[in-house]
Amino acid sequence: MPGPTEEEIRPRAYQLWQEAGEPEDQADTFWHQAENELLRRDSELGEPPPSLTDNLPV
Repeated sequence: MPGPTEEEIRPRAYQLWQEAGEPEDQADTFWHQAENELLRRDSELGEPPPSLTDNLPV
């Protein structure tokens, strides 16, 4: 099962950024926070998180 999509992460990351007062140079921080929230949500719903090896080169 793949993780959250970019379309799911983007609005949550933007919301987190706004709530933090729109700080500069922290886009990655809010992106990762949003992604982690969505991964936790999915695991609570019984959806397994993506494997850590899914993105390794073959």
